[in-house]
Amino acid sequence: MVAGQPEGGAAAGRQAGGAWDGSWVAEQVGIELSDAPGLRDLVGMAIRRGNPARAQLLVSRVLGKHVPQHPSVVLGTGRRLGAEVRAVLGAEPAVVLSYAETATALGQCVADELGAVHLHSTRRAVPGYTSVAGFEEEHSHATSHLLLPRDPELLAADGALVLVDDELSTGRTVLNTIAALHRRWPRRRYVLAALVDLRTARDRARLAEFAAGLGASVTAVALARGEIRLPVDVVARAAAVVRGDVAARAGAVVRGDVVARAAVVVRAGAVVRGEGATGAPAGERAGLVRLELDWPLGVPEGARHGCTPDEVRRLTAALPALADTLAGRLRGDERRILVLGSEELMYAPLRLAEALAGVLPQAEVRFSSTTRSPVHAVDEEGYPIRTVVDFPAPEGEGERYAYNVAPGRRPASRFDAVVLVVDATADTPALHAPDGLPARLLATTDRVVLAVLPTVGALPRPLGGPDFSSYSASEVRWLLTDLSGAALEAPTAEREAATQSGRAHYAQSLPVEYQPGPHYQELFRQALAASARRLAVAVGVVAETLLRERGSGLVLASLARAGTPVGLLVRRWLARTHGLTVPHYAVSILRGRGVDRVALRYLAHHHEPRQVAFVDGWTGKGAITRELTAALAGTPFDPALAVLADPGRCVRTYGTREDFLIPSACLNSTVSGLVSRTVLRADLIGPGDFHGAKHYRELAPHDLSARFVDTVCEWYPTVRQEALAAADLLARQGNRREPDWAGWAAVERISEQYGLADVNLVKPGVGETTRVLLRRVPWRVLVRADAGTELEHLRLLAKERDVPVEEVAGLPYSCVGLIRPLANGGR
Repeated sequence: MVAGQPEGGAAAGRQAGGAWDGSWVAEQVGIELSDAPGLRDLVGMAIRRGNPARAQLLVSRVLGKHVPQHPSVVLGTGRRLGAEVRAVLGAEPAVVLSYAETATALGQCVADELGAVHLHSTRRAVPGYTSVAGFEEEHSHATSHLLLPRDPELLAADGALVLVDDELSTGRTVLNTIAALHRRWPRRRYVLAALVDLRTARDRARLAEFAAGLGASVTAVALARGEIRLPVDVVARAAAVVRGDVAARAGAVVRGDVVARAAVVVRAGAVVRGEGATGAPAGERAGLVRLELDWPLGVPEGARHGCTPDEVRRLTAALPALADTLAGRLRGDERRILVLGSEELMYAPLRLAEALAGVLPQAEVRFSSTTRSPVHAVDEEGYPIRTVVDFPAPEGEGERYAYNVAPGRRPASRFDAVVLVVDATADTPALHAPDGLPARLLATTDRVVLAVLPTVGALPRPLGGPDFSSYSASEVRWLLTDLSGAALEAPTAEREAATQSGRAHYAQSLPVEYQPGPHYQELFRQALAASARRLAVAVGVVAETLLRERGSGLVLASLARAGTPVGLLVRRWLARTHGLTVPHYAVSILRGRGVDRVALRYLAHHHEPRQVAFVDGWTGKGAITRELTAALAGTPFDPALAVLADPGRCVRTYGTREDFLIPSACLNSTVSGLVSRTVLRADLIGPGDFHGAKHYRELAPHDLSARFVDTVCEWYPTVRQEALAAADLLARQGNRREPDWAGWAAVERISEQYGLADVNLVKPGVGETTRVLLRRVPWRVLVRADAGTELEHLRLLAKERDVPVEEVAGLPYSCVGLIRPLANGGR
């Protein structure tokens, strides 16, 4: 290891006074580890519990699993191993596969050094994923490994396959792995990378013979090599030592500072057990802080489903802000801080620990991780596992363990705070129970910060018809939470007062669904008949433009709900004109709240973010365009919005910039798949949930959703050439397509002219004016003097609501709706 590293690096394998962290096992059980160069600096030796296949455990001092370590040491060791692999591979490309749970961070460090894609095996079954291969780790406490890449062909990539583990003991695990993978994805070269290599000459010969049988090259690299010699009866010896050690210590009670924070702390060996002082749920205990980190979109929390170099770069860019968030939840006077990962989740907590050390230079930050492996704890010099905190598995059965977190008989090793990092799948009631890990940790430290990362396994599933919406599930999947059973509707005047006064956001309730009379419904039918051809051309222009810019891997994300019929129309154009079946989702966007972050995580996991095109019906002044741009800043998503009509002149992908009637604006849910506007309310929507909406099943007799889409689609064959020509023209316009935001400037002028302090009270364009009359408290409607018959539905609505209509010469929109400013003022 590099000279000058912090205490606790490789040299810490030899304790002060020369004791090695394997000497106790050597004396008690008779296991001998050779003193080969560098070997004892990297590992100590402990005794496993309950494992009939193997008695000993090599405990790495530099891995950050069982022994808390400086994050710089852990990262530096992993990168050093990666450099050894690069020296073997040269310029040859590679895919890295590492083993759960111990080597997940190590594998990512190697992949970082190689600039390679990384996948680690897992013992967690994830809904929606089928293992592409499996293999056995015979000596492990939990033997079965799954491979769950999000791209099933990840392991088919060209180049070498690098298999990373913390140790090579016999080589059986890599034999099992290569055999399983070579049957499906044969390749000519494999590289085995480990911190230490303890294989015997016989083991090496067996692997060489196996490789020759495959016709492949297998090369092993390690930071240290040596031999381990075991007594014939090693398992029995170790079991006897464990039994005697536990019996000798059972019943001893630790008192002092620990007792002040725990009702009962019993030590059997060096095991910390017991409930927190109050017995209250973990979230209510003094000293516990829970936060959901705003993890960068499109970046997986680990490599369980694969991780690319680009995703690592985006994580690196986000780390300073994440570390600032964590530091803000600490008191600020902590001298020793532990960042504790959880089982397979090691690399993300390791990088967080590295970043936290950077923003808290006054503190000593260490990193380690919990594990499912039971290891005997002995609080003696010359033994690496001094203490163990055990706790129920948060996402399954059995116990889990955190080693060397409790100080034991070494007060100087006590941590002032522990940052526990888990993913959302592990954020379960068992974790927060009185005997869960946060409660156990509070028996050893003053403060626990529970940081929860989003995870694929915890993502909600999309909704689809007919259970949710009248659209077929094959045509659109709604990234929404079904709130159909909730009473969300409020009188229009009440909602308007709450919104303008700032007492409530408009998305906390729903307007009562407007049910049009026969006359208005007839106007809708007439408007649809008159505009269907024009709509079909606009759809074709948008679809062709998106196809040219995004390619056949295009994914449609319509802005629920007004954008959803448009997304269906674009999807059908691509299917009927090009034979393409593109995924289509409906996502929520709310002014002042942005795009649904959980929905974005879903899209980022299942699709390439740059292929996702956000689609809406029209623009008004451009508020939603700005909201989308701000929400997607710093993410891998392209914030460009595609609309059929862009009278606000604020997007560059549009069917037309004329302000014309899109008939779907004339109605509410009955033209949008019977789905309400979207809702975001903390008492109904949890941090891991999609935004919500209602399905108005009772309005099915009045549903015109299918009729609207089908009527427009009937024109596709007729207008195909016209749409293609218009798309060609749009492509040639270059800079003339760029937004000039003329609509926003016009709204500011109108707002000033009519004495409206809040531009949000000005709703320009046919679509927005219709919404004002359907859902808000309208004040007046402005129409352009030369407006035609397509505004008849507006005139009827205005008459029904006793709203004056003013003709205005030179209006840049066909019409503008003004919301009545209330006496108590706007926001």
